[in-house]
Amino acid sequence: MARAAEKNGPVVLVVLDGWGYRRERDGNAIQLAHVPTWDRLWASAPRTLLEASGLAVGLPEGQMGNSEVGHLNLGAGRVVTQDLVRVSESIRQGSFFRNDALRAACAHARRSGGTLHLMGLIGDGGVHAHQDHLLALAEAHVETPLPGYTHLQRAQPVTLGHHLLAHHWRFSRDFERLSEAFARANVSPLGSGALAGSTLPIDPAAVARRLGFASAFENSLDAVSDRDPLAEFLFALSLLAVHLSALGEELVFWSSTEVGFLRPTPELGSGSSLMPQKRNPDVAELVRGKSGRVIGDLVALLTTLKGLPLAYNRDLQEDKAPAFDAAGQIIESLQALNAAIPSLDFDTVRMTAAASDPRLYATDLAEYLVNRGVAFREAHEVVARYLSEHAEITAESLRAYDARFQADVAAVLDPATAVSRRASPGGPSPAAVRPQLAHAKDRLGLERYQLSRHAESVQLLDAILSEESE
Repeated sequence: MARAAEKNGPVVLVVLDGWGYRRERDGNAIQLAHVPTWDRLWASAPRTLLEASGLAVGLPEGQMGNSEVGHLNLGAGRVVTQDLVRVSESIRQGSFFRNDALRAACAHARRSGGTLHLMGLIGDGGVHAHQDHLLALAEAHVETPLPGYTHLQRAQPVTLGHHLLAHHWRFSRDFERLSEAFARANVSPLGSGALAGSTLPIDPAAVARRLGFASAFENSLDAVSDRDPLAEFLFALSLLAVHLSALGEELVFWSSTEVGFLRPTPELGSGSSLMPQKRNPDVAELVRGKSGRVIGDLVALLTTLKGLPLAYNRDLQEDKAPAFDAAGQIIESLQALNAAIPSLDFDTVRMTAAASDPRLYATDLAEYLVNRGVAFREAHEVVARYLSEHAEITAESLRAYDARFQADVAAVLDPATAVSRRASPGGPSPAAVRPQLAHAKDRLGLERYQLSRHAESVQLLDAILSEESE
């Protein structure tokens, strides 16, 4: 976006997170402005949601096509960026959303006539907060028995801690995808012009370095046309929405009267407007429903892109709304779940009773025989035939049915003992869950560190504005 000085035109000073700031030639204002490469820059805008501070600097809603919208005078611009640096530092210290930096930055932006959106998509209040809550619950329920399900039928015993960690790792992969999308979006398009570069003596690589981009574009046509960052960002959000929806579905299932693993809490839902006895898991249901809207945003963008030739086409003005809508829906979903999850009230007595169903240990019985030299195919057939002939499963009836079942088979039917034996790496045994929990905490700390490194973009803008004010 940096252009050579033109006699009557603006000189673009800064690109931060896909937003162009330019100074009019009288030097009095820095404005959010539309420039020839603006549409390509919009494609980079979603990566702002990946910044350490979760920051996105945005146009006022409804004005996204205007050539010039809300300006920040030089002094106000400096104040705002100083606040952004404070927000970034608060994230490093783990106190984001628990101090006044967020409120101050928004207030300065409003007073300055600009619009500043601070979005916690990943950091505190976002995905990482969600993972924090899951890890806290998992740690509290390392030894709590839970029936694992396949096809919505009870299958094998696990623990609640093991189950919650499974969701944690999904969200860890979501962070990886969003981070990778950020890295691929971190390419400066400045100097690509309308499609064919420029006859002026510009240096795109130098501009990219000065503005903190990882690299400059390789091909001007590709730089103007590229909306891959938007598509990739929307895919990452869509899969994140699917993972949130899956967690929501399990909360709905667990809170049903038929299952009863979750007791009603105000944070999870409300009562029925007609039936006094009802407490519905509204939050989980709404999060589950939002996934369709986010997936629709992805499909909308891909449908727009599928038939376009290279370089700019007016269709591309439709690329912004899906990205901002999807980000907004995900943020709201995360905020709702982050309020509900810490308050979840599990009925551990009922869960333990469900996990004590002897039929859950059928595979354990087959493996018991395998450990005594029986081929698994034969062991599977023996246990399946026994289950078809016995409504009640006991150690005595097993020993009477097949002499290869010895006195120690009773331990296989004990829920605590059976789960503790599943100590293979990644398994549900408390002995396997505890190191997995430690690894998950270390991984989350590493993710936060990786995220904090992106705070440099905020500091870069502050430095450039400081230079201009001198």
